[in-house]
Amino acid sequence: MSLRPDTHDIDVRPIAEAEIPEWTRALNTGFLRPPHPSEAELVGRAAYIEPERTLGAFDDGRCVGTFRSFAQRLTAVGGAAVPADAITNVSVTATHRRRGLLGRMMARDLAAARERGDVVATLIAAEYPIYGRYGFGPAARVARWTVDVPRTGLDRRRSGPDDGGRVDLVDGEDVRKLGPELHERLCRIQPGAVDRTERWWQLATGALSTGRPWTEPFHAVYRAADGEVQGLLTYTADDHWGDRKQPLVTAEVKDLIAVTPTAERALWHYLCSVDWVTTVKSGGRAPDDLLPDLLPDPRAAGIDMVADFLWVRILDVVRALEARTYAAAGTLVLEVADADGLSAGRYRLETSPDGASCVRTTGTADLALDVRELAALWLGDESAVRLAALGRVTEARAGAATVADALLRTPRRPWCPDVF
Repeated sequence: MSLRPDTHDIDVRPIAEAEIPEWTRALNTGFLRPPHPSEAELVGRAAYIEPERTLGAFDDGRCVGTFRSFAQRLTAVGGAAVPADAITNVSVTATHRRRGLLGRMMARDLAAARERGDVVATLIAAEYPIYGRYGFGPAARVARWTVDVPRTGLDRRRSGPDDGGRVDLVDGEDVRKLGPELHERLCRIQPGAVDRTERWWQLATGALSTGRPWTEPFHAVYRAADGEVQGLLTYTADDHWGDRKQPLVTAEVKDLIAVTPTAERALWHYLCSVDWVTTVKSGGRAPDDLLPDLLPDPRAAGIDMVADFLWVRILDVVRALEARTYAAAGTLVLEVADADGLSAGRYRLETSPDGASCVRTTGTADLALDVRELAALWLGDESAVRLAALGRVTEARAGAATVADALLRTPRRPWCPDVF
């Protein structure tokens, strides 16, 4: 006789507002945090979660699984923002693993997202193997560098940019005024970027607390010669001193967004010129970030990590492929497999620099792939030729993968600056 309850005896449903403390306890348990939330954490969580989009799995009244989604805007190639179902706070208590609870919560959420008209779903995957089976594919990667500041070759005696612009230190109130508009401009040029809410800016500047420890950061902005703000840097610094009582401080970037290469260069050079700072941790950047080559000695920036980051699940193939831009003209017929049935079908994509058309078709397919591989290709980061070599896409017509790369790949790689 099995002591494990039948998974169908476990109730998967949206939570009630009164169940937020129990749901939060289950979430903290799954994330290996102290399980019982503080009053400040509960007050903060109640202020922003939407109970109707917050799912719990309940076994005899005890929450053993958590899942939450919220509305998001994701930047497609070309700068258009598509409505996305952003998924977060996913956990299943260790006593209830391997019983299909995540699958039930995911299916319910994705069906609702499709019904709402969301084009894609997004998430940041803590573990690689989990989400491919739900149709998600890694669509934008992240890299991190450590900069050995004395090795950069920068003249630390220089006072600022030599392009007519300037770097100014600002406080949190300034960031809340200047940051949102600057970030909106970034989203118009950066595939993979997601929108930031007012709450995001309040948390980043200490105007709002999560109930967890927070260190006030430094903020710097780059202003062009005409006064326009083109970049924002947020960083913290430790207080480490060497054996000979000399400062060996590490500065850690929490956020660096820039809408011009000039602003990006100025902010990195500023941070590498701060007195006492001998090491800079870059935070998450695009894999093709300019950072190393903005330094006189690029080897001063050693790469620590390159990994998958933003995962995407295509919910509406037609709208997803029509939302983005294409540098070349061409035609491609895609046979898309989707085990959940949300996006399966055969689609004819016709592209040109002036726009694209995507329609369902009964014509002969050129390329066959799963919806998770389509997600990996959609933001322009992955190569269809590479996926074909891996056996993850199939050429029904010789050379179709090369055509797909010519149409779908982008000169610069997508990047998502934010964890959610």
